[in-house]
Amino acid sequence: MVRCRSRGRITAVRIRIIAVGSKMPKWVEEGVAEYRKRLPATFKLDFIEIALGKRGKGADLARAIASESKEMLAQVPAGSKVVALDVLGKSWSTEKLAANLADWQMHSPDVCLLIGGPDGLSRDCLQRADLKWSLSALTMPHPLVRVLLTEQVYRAWTINQGHPYHRS
Repeated sequence: MVRCRSRGRITAVRIRIIAVGSKMPKWVEEGVAEYRKRLPATFKLDFIEIALGKRGKGADLARAIASESKEMLAQVPAGSKVVALDVLGKSWSTEKLAANLADWQMHSPDVCLLIGGPDGLSRDCLQRADLKWSLSALTMPHPLVRVLLTEQVYRAWTINQGHPYHRS
């Protein structure tokens, strides 16, 4: 079990996935729940859903993105490491994610991963981010991103634990 040290005491790591959109299909909820339950109690993986800004005919897209971003950033606790998922971010291997996860557990026990809406993240979110991560150059549906991201966090944890899951 990997734990991080903070001010001389052991603390649990917490990753908040802050995502635009709600009302995910059942398969997404089940997929996310499966990987979350595999993590130890000291590894908190929480989802915070932000309402999708108003879109459609005549809607102000910039205002919708700004509204989403304001709500996202309000969910980021002070002192948190922020990682923005962005198509222009750096691509990481699973091993790189595992290395980042180990670093976060030692130095940043509170990490927020930001998933924007269909039009991405605002400039404010990208500027607040400590890191920008691109899952893929492919366009993926947001429900799939949630399952993929949860599985990859679990896989990175297993690598750091020497667990055989990664090799299966």
